[in-house]
Amino acid sequence: MFKLNGLCVVFIFLILASGCATLVVKQYDQMFGVPQVIDRQVESLPEELVDYWDEVQPILENRCVSCHACYDAPCQLKTTAIEGIERGAINEKVYNATRLLHAKPSRLFEDNDVTQGWRDDGFFPVLNEYSQQSPAVNLQASLLYRFLDLKKQHPNPVSKTLPENISLGLDRTEQCTDINGFDSFAEKNPLWGMPYGLPEISDDEHNTIKKWIEQGATYTSRPKLSAKFADRVQEWESYLNQDSLKGQLVSRYIYEHLYLANLYFDDVSNRQFFNIVRSATPPGMPVKRIATRRPYNDPKVERVYYRIVRHLETIVAKTHKPYALNAQRRATWDKLFFDTDYQVTHLPSYESKVAGNPFVSFEQLPMNSRYRFLLDEARFTIMNFVKGPVCRGQVAINVIRDRFWVFFLDPDLPIEDKIEDAIIHSQDDLELASTQEDIYLPLTNWKKYADKERRARQSRDKFLTDNFVEGDFKIDLNNIWDGDGINQNAALTIMRHFDYGTVEKGLLGNTPQTAWVIGYPLLERIHYLLVAGYDVYGNVGHQLLSRIHMDFLRMDGESTFLVMLPQESRVKERNEWHRNAPKEANEFLANPEFEKRATINIPYQTNDHKNELFAMLKERLAPVLATNFDIDFDKDTELATSVKRLNQFEGESASLLPDTVVVRLFDQQGQNQYITIVKDVAHKNMSSMFGEDNRIEPERTKITVLKGIVGSYPKAMYRVPIAEVGVFVDKIISIQSEADYTALIDLYGVRRTDPTFWQESDTMHWVAQRQNPLEYGIYDLNRYENR
Repeated sequence: MFKLNGLCVVFIFLILASGCATLVVKQYDQMFGVPQVIDRQVESLPEELVDYWDEVQPILENRCVSCHACYDAPCQLKTTAIEGIERGAINEKVYNATRLLHAKPSRLFEDNDVTQGWRDDGFFPVLNEYSQQSPAVNLQASLLYRFLDLKKQHPNPVSKTLPENISLGLDRTEQCTDINGFDSFAEKNPLWGMPYGLPEISDDEHNTIKKWIEQGATYTSRPKLSAKFADRVQEWESYLNQDSLKGQLVSRYIYEHLYLANLYFDDVSNRQFFNIVRSATPPGMPVKRIATRRPYNDPKVERVYYRIVRHLETIVAKTHKPYALNAQRRATWDKLFFDTDYQVTHLPSYESKVAGNPFVSFEQLPMNSRYRFLLDEARFTIMNFVKGPVCRGQVAINVIRDRFWVFFLDPDLPIEDKIEDAIIHSQDDLELASTQEDIYLPLTNWKKYADKERRARQSRDKFLTDNFVEGDFKIDLNNIWDGDGINQNAALTIMRHFDYGTVEKGLLGNTPQTAWVIGYPLLERIHYLLVAGYDVYGNVGHQLLSRIHMDFLRMDGESTFLVMLPQESRVKERNEWHRNAPKEANEFLANPEFEKRATINIPYQTNDHKNELFAMLKERLAPVLATNFDIDFDKDTELATSVKRLNQFEGESASLLPDTVVVRLFDQQGQNQYITIVKDVAHKNMSSMFGEDNRIEPERTKITVLKGIVGSYPKAMYRVPIAEVGVFVDKIISIQSEADYTALIDLYGVRRTDPTFWQESDTMHWVAQRQNPLEYGIYDLNRYENR
């Protein structure tokens, strides 16, 4: 007898395992034929066949898209478009916080335009792609059907919560099996059918999809758009592709800020959306997309053309950022960029240190024009970093507080020219970490950018001192943009819900702990750090450094707000916001020389300077404050009185609630109205992306109640008779333990296991669509709680 060493055993095992895998594949080949990409598009369908657009797509949108959309779609299977279904799935995550090397991008409609290209990149089919195309084989060889049927055969157990072997959460281990491994997968995980962790779809829905797959999952081409849309596209493509150097530079600036926008022509429709893309071909020719990691990467063509293409995916709330193109918009852009006297003598290069630094690449465009372009739709500008490439949220979101207000510096400050000169002088120090590709030494790079930020802070301190102490300018309320008396973007509320965020117009909720005041440099830097410059496929160093760099930008906005407070309050607030934080954190919030000598020209009357400042800012901005989410607590009704009590609820008990709860209030006539309960988690500081649990202060948790449906990811749904709203609020306020919360859910909650779950979801979506058709999108249910 002879003995095998460990290495030989492993080697032989791998050979045997490989042979077994090959055997399985050969068995399927022998059963169903050779795998091959199938052309499923047909010119027309007989009446007796299931139509994808009218019958199948609505089911997928209402039952599948809530999880299978955006970059965080499980196994990258996107059901937002037929092309996503044909692309299939892959056993690789886009969001990978441990990736040492950047991944190859896999953006639908961008990185491949044919299914075979996705197969070459490792995506496997979820529909039958064997040469044998019979109804029985189409079902047997379709992962889409097999997963739906697995849920039918093994529905959720009859219990309040799902069992522990159904893992939930964004960081769960995904098992992305292809059709060859499905039988083994199903045997080990019988409760993992689709919709995963939610009730099965109805028999009618199941049978419709089954028949469609049996017939070969065929579909006709998309219905054509009306001529009005074609006319608008032609008009705007002509506008965006002017031949002059000025026209080309302006269009490049517009593209790099609107490439994630869902554009619409509001004189035609506010539900048909388009996107602006870079193309190697001019208007009038078929679009030839230029696919690069970032919108400012080298296109490698002699000239870039900016084209308007139809948005082909289902609109989902977590990425939807509508932006109108109309006559008023064109007039605004003309005023900012074409009717202003300046010269463009050359086009900037696409070298990363130039293209990734907007203060260098667009220095020929007037700063006031750039700033007003961003302010015109400031909510959209800010929303890009919440709903953009970081749509999963945690990379950008865990750097900010749970709720804070945002104001903007007036773009017409009398020292505008001096501000522009200061920016030009500090161009190098304003460089962002995102200009680099893969980053392998994030801590070394952190020191590099910390040093740059420190120099930028010193320049800022000198600028404030020179102009607001020794100069003729004053720190007063007039420094804050009033929206020119008409623009509701002048005041925003940003809310963090643990791993995603919401941006809304208006000053929502009670007075927050912190606020930001944003000027042009900060607004531009946020965009180029976390939107244009953020590579969702980048390596761990890139992701880590991007988050760390956002710390500096957050403190920039906070410190500008603090500048408006008297010295004693400024120090007090700064220390309060950074309790237990490293000493260096306060350094980036301070302007030492200015603070020693500054005079604040704001008429404070009390010792509560921060809240008094908030009150004065609310008064200044009153004409433009959005109030659509505000609840009138002064109404003499039981609903208003009860909700007001809930809005004042705070303390450790409040921390037991989910981050966002959508509450349907209904009466005996079947009328529904919604409120959203938002949990504001308190933090000692925001100075680290690690160890957050140690920085949370449950005893300071607060609640904000807003009218309507707020956010993109409901974490719970409650249904409450309006007649019982007082009792409902009493029960929330009296929560002392997890058991108390369970009792509350027993009475009012809609659990994942609830047989009426989809009915409640459909009602919520129906009301949301009518509440705001333009902003409406399918909500994400990945984060829905299991309690």
